Amino acid sequence: MDKQKQPSVVQTNKYNMINHKIDVRMKKYVPNPVDTRSIELPADLKELIEEMAKNVHEVWAQNRISQGWSYGEVRNDELKQHPCLVPYEDLSEDEKLYDRETSTETLKLILKLGFNIHRVDG
Repeated sequence: MDKQKQPSVVQTNKYNMINHKIDVRMKKYVPNPVDTRSIELPADLKELIEEMAKNVHEVWAQNRISQGWSYGEVRNDELKQHPCLVPYEDLSEDEKLYDRETSTETLKLILKLGFNIHRVDG
């Protein structure tokens, strides 16, 4: 008769303590991004948003694929399948908007922190 190995009391308690610490930290975590509402992007930087958004998606997809993920019609963490593992152009507008907002906030943060962004001719 096969018996499944049961964790010891010490292992179980350690596991429960670790999970409890994670749960407590997650309950206390309140995101606090830098306030960039006062930053207006110049027109030439607004042109970067779509290119950055596409690249954000490409980097995300490359990382997922390198971790063993593949396309799936619905997200399934156990099977490592994700419906957004498609070219940027094939994403829904909602998904593209997420990447655009990430790009926009990144550009605004760079400016807020006092850096300049400009195109180098040449």
